[in-house]
Amino acid sequence: MSTEPNIENIASYIDHTILNADASRADIERICAEAAKYNFKSVCVNPLWVSTVTAALAGSGVLTCSVIGFPFGATTTASKVFEARGAIADGANEIDMVINIAAAKAGDEAALVADISAIADAVHEDGAILKVIIETALLTDDEKVLACRASVAAGADFVKTSTGFAGGGATLEDVALMRATVGPDLGVKASGGVRSLETARAMIAAGATRLGSSSGVAIVEGEQGTEGY
Repeated sequence: MSTEPNIENIASYIDHTILNADASRADIERICAEAAKYNFKSVCVNPLWVSTVTAALAGSGVLTCSVIGFPFGATTTASKVFEARGAIADGANEIDMVINIAAAKAGDEAALVADISAIADAVHEDGAILKVIIETALLTDDEKVLACRASVAAGADFVKTSTGFAGGGATLEDVALMRATVGPDLGVKASGGVRSLETARAMIAAGATRLGSSSGVAIVEGEQGTEGY
């Protein structure tokens, strides 16, 4: 894993993200145009916009990503499965789900595995990949390790730090802890607060293989992004 990715390669790490509730169609279309221009890995949106993004990105090589059970993770497993299947039917290639945070706080690994594995099975059946948002801002280190272990056991493809809606985003320490827990084969996505090329490089050096950010353009241009996801 390269610890000094150059600006050209950085774009391939980035899920260009717009998750605010007041996003308009024009906002979504602008994000898609930016993603196609810079060849980001994906555009990440709420399920409402998946079909719009899929159409806008057709032929670009940029993937469509949707968040599920977002941002609290406090919906039923059946609801998450239904939501994931709907997003994939609309064209999503990747699903970022929020865990049952209450189960993580309670130390209930079995409940975490059951929730994640049901979504993983549905997502993989439809040929997509699953990233599991553990919401690091709300967990102790022991709970972060528990959530990462459960994600591995459940067959997830990535673990992800944050929704960006819980008062904290990715930290280098959390990314390193998550990488150490899941080992070399699972993806680690750093999201929330990644707004500059310097921060992006540091996250990758700590073990991230994907970056979620609404400042993707600023990152690849070597500038400082604005306050946001």
